[in-house]
Amino acid sequence: RDRPLTEDELQERRTIQDWVVRPMLRSIPGVAEINTQGGFAKEYQVLVNPERLRHYGITLQDVYLALARNNANSGGGQLPTYAERYLIRGVGLVAKPEDISKIILKEVKGTPVYVRNVAEVMIGNEIRQGAIIKNGVTEGVAGIIQMNRGANAREVVNRIKTKVAEINERKLLPEGLQIVPFYDRTDLVNAAMFNVAKVLVEGIILVIVLLFLFLGDVRSSIIVVATLILTPLLTFFVMNRYGISANLMSLGGLAIAIGIMVDGSVVVVENTFAKLGARLKMGESRNRIILEAATEVGKPVLFGVGIIILVFMPLLALEGMEGKMFAPMAITIAIALTISLILSFVLSPVLCSYILKGGSEDDTKIVARLRKPYNFMLDWCLKNPRLVVKRALITLGASVVLFIFLGKSFIPVMQEGSITPVIVRSANIALDESIKLEFEALKRIMTIPGVEMAVSRLGRGESPADPGQPFESDPIVTLKPLGDRDLSQEEIADQIRDKLKTLPGVELVISQPIAARVDEMVSGVRSQVAIKIFGDDIQTLIKLGTQISQILSRMKGSTDLRIEQASGQNYLNIKIDRDAIARYGINVA
Repeated sequence: RDRPLTEDELQERRTIQDWVVRPMLRSIPGVAEINTQGGFAKEYQVLVNPERLRHYGITLQDVYLALARNNANSGGGQLPTYAERYLIRGVGLVAKPEDISKIILKEVKGTPVYVRNVAEVMIGNEIRQGAIIKNGVTEGVAGIIQMNRGANAREVVNRIKTKVAEINERKLLPEGLQIVPFYDRTDLVNAAMFNVAKVLVEGIILVIVLLFLFLGDVRSSIIVVATLILTPLLTFFVMNRYGISANLMSLGGLAIAIGIMVDGSVVVVENTFAKLGARLKMGESRNRIILEAATEVGKPVLFGVGIIILVFMPLLALEGMEGKMFAPMAITIAIALTISLILSFVLSPVLCSYILKGGSEDDTKIVARLRKPYNFMLDWCLKNPRLVVKRALITLGASVVLFIFLGKSFIPVMQEGSITPVIVRSANIALDESIKLEFEALKRIMTIPGVEMAVSRLGRGESPADPGQPFESDPIVTLKPLGDRDLSQEEIADQIRDKLKTLPGVELVISQPIAARVDEMVSGVRSQVAIKIFGDDIQTLIKLGTQISQILSRMKGSTDLRIEQASGQNYLNIKIDRDAIARYGINVA
């Protein structure tokens, strides 16, 4: 059960995170960095008394140098003694505040002047720029794990989970503390991967059923099915050989190619089936008939599949985020269709020579039933060519018009199972005040049915890769599983919006963790639509931004409007009196 933590407890947990948890997790292969945020970073603080410095004739620089020179270990070579030798090692690292107090600054007539004579040494906290708040009840300490570029996300996360489970089970942390993950995207990834794999299997089964129905010959269908099964397996082999991961886009590309990869094999087998039925009775060589049948349709099959491959090649020319997302799909489709083409010319004829008997070119019952309405439509179209072309052009024009007014997005919106209500307050707000308001925001969120946990990252942590200001917060609201809640994700998001928009001085954008990151990488803003205004006059930019916001607020479908803060931060300017500092011999530095 969550409870409010004291400042000392937060400092202790931050120390454990920095010196125990972080080194253990950084040793995991694939982990690049751990961005620590929250709690209070422990410091040994030396509070210098200027009057005492002047009394002893010591400068602040003298104190700084003395502290730096008296906090180190050093090696001193080795000392041989009879039959043994010793490595010499000087241990001078500071272990407690008393060690700092005893550092000598200077000597006056044989009497040492210690740090304690001119300063007070104490344990304090580093000035923090952010905080972690959980469920509106307590602050906490978090570590955001960043993965090496190019590493396999699933493998790295599985290693992290194994290590975290080991730490918790072996009770490696003091005071009975446990590591509790508050956001893990692998659940979403695994669910999406499972759905894609499921669709892939369903597609294979559907194609197999249709092949049996339309080919009408079990042996012919088995040959085509062999191509359908071997092509994905060989595609995975090639992907593994060249380091292409089985992600959502690559598996999606394979799902797209499922229905196409049997085209070549179907044409080869159908032609071979007909040729064998007609010419085997005449005593011709079986292998020669199969070779001629495959050669006869070789060029059409090659051009047909090759054109489909070329259709997806422009995706490889995309750069940036678009290229990284769609290139795996294009590569996977190209690999799968190329393999299916090779199997059509290499494997299918061989299998035909072993198991195909041949038969008549008569249609199956299903094809025969479909042929009659098809022949009627074809005959009508051939008799009315101008009308057909006219209607086709009208349909094309209508499609273009509909496409212009069709809603567009970079990627489809998916239900991540988590919501991110990005909260922005006044730019000059203090961190402590922002923390108080964040507590209130999370308390309101936790009252909504279907919310399991809410953890907010306020401000920024140690890493410069994820900057943030004290007036910005990035809560992650984890929802209960779909079967355990009555409200949909959209309904919960609407309730979050209703509860938070009444907070004073708050600008709100409701998004999802992954979607917000993708939007930020595409446009630099965590929103699906961003309008940027450029100019030299800040006040004019603010005025134009306000006008645009008012216009957009009246547009249907627009929600969560927010203007980037270009001003509002207070400054305390200190102007130097150069004549005065010259009289005291002081420089600006």
